[in-house]
Amino acid sequence: MLPTPNLDHLSSEDYEKVYNPAAVSLLLEDTFLFLDTLEDEVRFIKDDIKPCICLEIGSGTGCISTFLGQILGNGSTHINPHATATTIATGHRNSVLLDAITTDLTSGLLPRLNHAVDVICCNPPYVVTPHEDVHSKNILERSWAGGINGREVIDQILPLVNNLLSKNGVFYLLVINENMPDEICEKMRKEHQFQSEVVKFRLAGREKQYILKFKRCIDN
Repeated sequence: MLPTPNLDHLSSEDYEKVYNPAAVSLLLEDTFLFLDTLEDEVRFIKDDIKPCICLEIGSGTGCISTFLGQILGNGSTHINPHATATTIATGHRNSVLLDAITTDLTSGLLPRLNHAVDVICCNPPYVVTPHEDVHSKNILERSWAGGINGREVIDQILPLVNNLLSKNGVFYLLVINENMPDEICEKMRKEHQFQSEVVKFRLAGREKQYILKFKRCIDN
């Protein structure tokens, strides 16, 4: 089993500025679900994808970026500059060299990395909230507030993934039942010609969490 990244360098002051999943109900489970998925997918990623460029959108503490970096080496983005610094620090704490940039979703990467990223991971703001919370002045609140159906940020990310992902690349997205996973998969199929599957599922309390895996259709 691959080790979970060490986060003991983070303090309570860090978590005042960067989303701490453990502080919000059972949402800590989402990070572990993502790590378990990557561990299960490691052979597929290494042998089938053979990635050169990997990316996490919205890296937070840097736990997922660091875990992927332990396997492959990767980069990440975040709108919160403190989260960017925290991601780099988490990589350093675990002897993983990460590149991280502060940008709104992926605006700092396109068009330079158009169709160049081989693995994309995203644990997005997915919690169902009022629309206004998505644009809150509190950047910590924005890290989990997903707006109507928890889909407002997710729906912004999907077309960006289409622009970034390489021909043979793979995209992993964490969602909950309220985000309507089947509708997301159908949207990606119709609008961007992606095939999809649920590669991991977990019940955290009453919350159903899924990891969706997307690849371009073979004929695309």
